[in-house]
Amino acid sequence: MTLQQLEYILAVEQYRHFAKAAEHCRVTQPTLSTMIQKLEDELDTRIFDRSRQPIAPTPIGLHILAQAREVLAQAARIKAMVEEAKGSFTGTFNLGILPTIAPYLLPRFFPQLMKKYDGLDIRVTEMKTADIKRALREGSIDAGIVASLAGMEEYEQTSLFYEQFYAYVARESSLSSHSLIRTSDLSGEQLWLLDEGHCFRDQLVRFCQLKAAQASQLAYHLGSMETFMRMVEGGKGITFIPQLAVLQLSEAQQQLVRPFAVPRPARHIVLLTGKDFIRHTLRDALVKEIQASVPQEMLAPLPTQQVV
Repeated sequence: MTLQQLEYILAVEQYRHFAKAAEHCRVTQPTLSTMIQKLEDELDTRIFDRSRQPIAPTPIGLHILAQAREVLAQAARIKAMVEEAKGSFTGTFNLGILPTIAPYLLPRFFPQLMKKYDGLDIRVTEMKTADIKRALREGSIDAGIVASLAGMEEYEQTSLFYEQFYAYVARESSLSSHSLIRTSDLSGEQLWLLDEGHCFRDQLVRFCQLKAAQASQLAYHLGSMETFMRMVEGGKGITFIPQLAVLQLSEAQQQLVRPFAVPRPARHIVLLTGKDFIRHTLRDALVKEIQASVPQEMLAPLPTQQVV
């Protein structure tokens, strides 16, 4: 039994698919399948029921996977202790990030980070907040970039920046002539909103007191922020976008952006880690790179903002 085999079975549990698990582990599918088969032969039991689609753990497999998760977490801690003692920037670092942050933040710092610390293998996964919190508890990621919310007391939060929300308004909308958007203006408008479970959506629904927040989902289920932006550009409705997204827009797209009236809603973006996180040197370097990549005025809340 090897740590590598334990990594393989946990990847299969995560993806419920041998090919996807092999891609995640950066090996060929035959290699992954053979190693898992050898582990099952050694244990004289089946960890996965291959007759089911998607593949699922057997009853005893669930217990094996839980124990494998603990073993790998302890092994990772040993490696982390050594790397931190050396002050090195090597090894594997797994980072979770919200889908409403990733497309706008990652291009600003990630390519430069990879060049600067070429010995560090950073693996990024887009995840919702609940999944990031669970992955941190299970040890499958080392840190997460999220919007700070209530209920995160069991984690360490390192401030990254404060990001304002903006309305993105179709030219045909009655609000297109408004220079500022008030929450009372949104009643009766066609709103394109992310599904429940996205903290970006949930924060705005609370701030704007949107009683008709389900309206857009009747027309389009499981949409993305980028899809909703295209809907608005096509001439229909209103959606909401974060400040870093605004900075990526063309001049024509900028004309559809409207700020909220004061107080303007904003979210506090933080780096979330477990209380027992060890690699502080790496965390500090990551925070420094991220903060250097965003406008200076975003590093602290503004008097005109309300953090939601």
